[in-house]
Amino acid sequence: MRYERRERGERRGFVRGFPPKPVEMGKEYDVEIQETSRRGEGITRIKGLVTFVPNTKPGDHVRIRITRISRRFAEAEVVGKAEEAAEAAEEAEAAEEEGEAEAA
Repeated sequence: MRYERRERGERRGFVRGFPPKPVEMGKEYDVEIQETSRRGEGITRIKGLVTFVPNTKPGDHVRIRITRISRRFAEAEVVGKAEEAAEAAEEAEAAEEEGEAEAA
C-alpha cells in the first residue's frame, strides 16, 4: 500500500465549511421571538441562523442589535420594540408628506 505525502497545511478527508452569516455585527433587525433556550433567553432565527436574545419571551416583537456572531449562532441585545420603530417610521413619512403638501 502506498501513501502520498500531503503538503503542509493541506487537509485530509471531508472538509466542512460554514456558509457566510446572514447577519452583521452592530446591525439592527426587527424580529419575533419564537422559543426559549435552556438558559431562559429568547430564540429567534434570522434567515436560518439561530440568534439568542436575553430578557425576551416567545411572542415578543422586538428590535435587536447583533452583539456577537459565532460559527453556528449569534447573540443580540434588545434595542426597542419593533412596533415603536415602525410607528416612528410612519410618523416620519407623515411629516414628510405634510412638508410636501405645504410646499405645493
